[in-house]
Amino acid sequence: MVAESIQAARTVAPPRVRPTLTTVPDAAPTVFDLTDVEVFYGSFRAVRGVTMAIHKNQITAFIGPSGCGKTTVLRAFNRMHDTTPGARVAGKLRYHGVDLYDPEVSAVEVRRRIGMVFQKPNPVPKSIYDNIAFGPRVNGVRERGKLDAIVETSLRSAALWDEVKDRLSASALGLSGGQQQRLCIARTIAVEPEVVLMDEPCSALDPIATARIEELMRELKSRFTIVIVTHNMQQAARVSDRTAFFSTELDSATERRTGTLVEYDATAKIFSNPGDQRTENYITGRFG
Repeated sequence: MVAESIQAARTVAPPRVRPTLTTVPDAAPTVFDLTDVEVFYGSFRAVRGVTMAIHKNQITAFIGPSGCGKTTVLRAFNRMHDTTPGARVAGKLRYHGVDLYDPEVSAVEVRRRIGMVFQKPNPVPKSIYDNIAFGPRVNGVRERGKLDAIVETSLRSAALWDEVKDRLSASALGLSGGQQQRLCIARTIAVEPEVVLMDEPCSALDPIATARIEELMRELKSRFTIVIVTHNMQQAARVSDRTAFFSTELDSATERRTGTLVEYDATAKIFSNPGDQRTENYITGRFG
């Protein structure tokens, strides 16, 4: 497909080649490369100066106090801010070298490749089957046999198949909170993204359901790159390979507090030997 696009570009000779979100070889270590990323809501700069790299087939955790910009940065990865009036992203946020905010890059394609699981489970009021099949149908899959295979594979990948295989036609709203969250994970991976973003996916779950989601994340990282926002530092320490600590600083220009990336490193180092005193204060409970 990439070769066809290049050939077409040569034929019509446009002034510039349309950016293409290609998949790179598995050996490539970096999926996202952020340079001085800032997020604005109108004139308010909510986050500033975020520079980091997100690595392939790893779990990256964002931690920090409320209001420090964790979710704001997470939503920038799949252009969710496009849906918020007045919001904009500055700096460079590249996905496999492609600027995600280039005006010629399709936000729909970005969100297909970079899926998101939200804080509260949000199944649609349809059957369990239709929740999973929705994305593939939008992408053009119509054959029942293919849809059946996708639904089963996705539910198995989310460790939910054995619990729901005999009631696929039942409403997804009848599932428990933990089951609904795993259903949402299954729905996200049904369209075969490369990246799964998770915004506090366990905040509304009990410890047993949380343990299942954490085990699932560890299993899924062999197939997906995962970025998770969590207020649970123990969870970050348990499941992530790398951890980013965000905090807030006073913006002298506006006299308002803005989120900033304080430290980003291997999780083991962040929790055992952080390089910034603010990080140590936070993870030891002395923050603020």
